[in-house]
Amino acid sequence: MVQSRAVTVAEYLAGLPEDRRTAIEAVRAVILKNLPRGFEERMSYGMIGYVVPHSLYPPGYHCDPQLPLPFACLASQKNHMAVYLMSIYGDKTTEDWFIKEYKATGKKLDMGKSCIRFKKLDDLPLELIGKVIARVPVKKWIEVYEQMREQTAAGSRKPRASQKSKKTKARVKR
Repeated sequence: MVQSRAVTVAEYLAGLPEDRRTAIEAVRAVILKNLPRGFEERMSYGMIGYVVPHSLYPPGYHCDPQLPLPFACLASQKNHMAVYLMSIYGDKTTEDWFIKEYKATGKKLDMGKSCIRFKKLDDLPLELIGKVIARVPVKKWIEVYEQMREQTAAGSRKPRASQKSKKTKARVKR
């Protein structure tokens, strides 16, 4: 991931090549138009971020409590642009809905855990991006985030293969 050293969103946008700036500005406009009340736009992790401010969620982000809780990000990476949608990663219902709706657009979905990668603006269904942003209000996002944290803390998630015991690995191979 390429992180910008820009301090403001305007500085970030000004540092992009024209074609990328045009695409990122278009996606940003859709996000801002559909962003539920309470989220704030700011630079986050070297990208344009949309976060729950500490005034609404004082604990902040568990990885660094000094940072606000992230909700979405928008970035120009080395080989693509990306919209990071944490609500997709955190809520299976939203993820399933989003994938189904994306496929219905006829556009090719290039998706990681929470990122939707695209090379040009035409690759991204902007209306759907607006819908998924609007779908999760701040209160709901905090609830989903806290549920994920509880599940992780309680150990209810399945361990990764690297965390499984040798005995478990042996059983899986059979």
